[in-house]
Amino acid sequence: MTRSDNMTGALLMMGSMAAFTFSDALMKLLASDVPLFQLLFLRGILTTFAVTLIAWRMGAFGQRVPRRDWGVMAIRTTAEVMATYCFLTALFHMPLANVTAILQAMPLSIALVAALVFKEPLGWRRLTAIVVGFCGVMLIVRPGPEGFNFYALYGLGAVACVTVRDLSTRRLSREVPSMLVTFVTSLSVMCVFGIASVGQEWMPLAGREAGLIMAAAVFVIAGYVFSIMTMRVGEISFIAPFRYTSLLWALVLGWLVFGEWPVPMTLLGGAIVVGSGLFTLYREARLGLRKSGRSLLHRR
Repeated sequence: MTRSDNMTGALLMMGSMAAFTFSDALMKLLASDVPLFQLLFLRGILTTFAVTLIAWRMGAFGQRVPRRDWGVMAIRTTAEVMATYCFLTALFHMPLANVTAILQAMPLSIALVAALVFKEPLGWRRLTAIVVGFCGVMLIVRPGPEGFNFYALYGLGAVACVTVRDLSTRRLSREVPSMLVTFVTSLSVMCVFGIASVGQEWMPLAGREAGLIMAAAVFVIAGYVFSIMTMRVGEISFIAPFRYTSLLWALVLGWLVFGEWPVPMTLLGGAIVVGSGLFTLYREARLGLRKSGRSLLHRR
């Protein structure tokens, strides 16, 4: 694997994180003007159309999916719908950087639940990093009468739902195309929130609102495309840590667009969560290399 492959993968990962964060910022700009369900439905129409074209070009619709995988995809899709609702509800009522910082705990929660549910090995070093990381989350959420925002619970709910989503993804068979999974997810999100929006009063869209929704959809599509390209270039152990650049984008956009800057306690908590996550990824990479080495020795 050449260094240029790894750097290309890192740039694609950073581009994916930037695209998703820009989309989040645009959605937050619309929070006071357009109801949440209407927003998600309209953005979903655009993203589903684009994802359908990409999946069709990649031949995702022509491959047979085992019956067992449809059940797993149903669980994954349900978790994605709930994660979307929880995340955007938190985002509309909290600073962008705060919500993004909470979401950085996902690698920690995934490692912990994978050990508890799927009995994946979890050494004391990674377990310690997970505990420290969740302490960092508590610094961000700050449970108690002072500094606590109720909507932080929605952020934690988003972490739980994304954990279920990603662990469900691991259970899918290798022959299931990634773009087919993305298509099913995007279509389901669009349909669920389209139905939910029927119970809300729709707001007429001016040129500004329509333009922001279209821009948010473009950034989501770019995020999808970059994330798919990321998986095809470079070593995942090198690329994965660059996922945390989303927090840097959230800090910059929160300050420039919304005039938000986290208090020192939140910044400290975010730094602890990111540091713990990076250590967890490092240990997983080291263990993966050891397993690969043992496997090669065994084959010889």
